[in-house]
Amino acid sequence: MPDYLITTRKLHRGAFAAEPGPTRFLKIAAAASPDPGQAIKRKSWLAEVLSLARTHEDPRTGEDCGDIVVFVHGYNTTPVASIERHRVFHAGLANAGFKGAFVSFDWPSDNRAINYLEDRSDAKMTALTLVDDCISLLAATQYRDCKINLHVVAHSMGAYLVREAFDDADDRPAIAHSNWTVSQLCFVAADVSAGSMAANDSRSRSLYRHCVRLTNYQNPYDAALKLSNVKRAGVAPRAGRRGLPDGRPHKAVNVNCGEHYAATFEDADNNGHSWYFGDAAFLGDLAETLAGDKDRRVIGARRSNAQGELQLL
Repeated sequence: MPDYLITTRKLHRGAFAAEPGPTRFLKIAAAASPDPGQAIKRKSWLAEVLSLARTHEDPRTGEDCGDIVVFVHGYNTTPVASIERHRVFHAGLANAGFKGAFVSFDWPSDNRAINYLEDRSDAKMTALTLVDDCISLLAATQYRDCKINLHVVAHSMGAYLVREAFDDADDRPAIAHSNWTVSQLCFVAADVSAGSMAANDSRSRSLYRHCVRLTNYQNPYDAALKLSNVKRAGVAPRAGRRGLPDGRPHKAVNVNCGEHYAATFEDADNNGHSWYFGDAAFLGDLAETLAGDKDRRVIGARRSNAQGELQLL
């Protein structure tokens, strides 16, 4: 089965580069790497994704129903790394029970960790494109004779891009005045300030306005998000490490994965930032979150601790 990506990378000598460029809709053959020659027309790309999204009919109305997940990767990600993460994540979610279409939004991140600030700048620039060529495009399917739930899963700096995109959407009359909604919005190791996720913070009001539920997966052992990291000097505590603030809206759910991570990956050679996509417990929890048919307290392998905080087992 082919993989479906939206890429906003500029071309340099016939290959995708780490600079913003025009949007291309890619249909990538199995085991192939992203290549400009794989671009197809937007209309054809959308039709194929919608076909994959439809998984069943509503027995009462006969309408087509299904799901689309849009995955937004983090910083320090090449086109090859993007498609590799896409395939691992998609396969893991499918094994956990997710049925529907899975697409990735590939923004022009570089492949050098030292380029953190430049990647952040490119993410902010690309947010406009995520609104125009992905969110509004796929959200429009909600107005046809079908019930397709649109979900967004963002990792690391991808969460920052999504937050900026939602904010930009509300500043654009053509989009702001349309009743578009993302069903499940999930942040994984989110590289956004924890304080900015409060209900009264102007930076995140649009996130909460345009989603049914926001789930933040937090790991307090995430070394990539620690404040002592030299490339992160001067930034506030991050939601992917600290968690959501107490002043979050009721629709926002924080899931602390620290106990599970420490028990499962204590001796692993990783920084606690990208382990999620190969972990069965996380993938099972996420698949049930995307299904949206269970209360937040009984999804997956969760429990509430003495303080009422949700934890991933």
